[in-house]
Amino acid sequence: MSYPKVKSARAINNHTLLVEFDNQERKLYDIAPLLDSEMFAPLHNPAFFKNVQLEKSGYAIYWNDDIDLSEYELWSNGEPFASNKHQNPYLPSA
Repeated sequence: MSYPKVKSARAINNHTLLVEFDNQERKLYDIAPLLDSEMFAPLHNPAFFKNVQLEKSGYAIYWNDDIDLSEYELWSNGEPFASNKHQNPYLPSA
């Protein structure tokens, strides 16, 4: 089974990514469960976390050579993004 490629990713707070896939779907991915792992510990730093990068082929996002997340992980464990501000606390108020 193939999964949609990542089209974009951005940090929307200190623990959550908004990820857009090439099938036009968007998901929220909370990194908080990963932060107990030594590998992901640098993501506790908000400035470092906000510097998320997209791997050119769309198969992953990364922060450095040691920290990355695959399109599979983001797609499988991300939560659907509600575009209605009443359903989504991550959208700015009017």
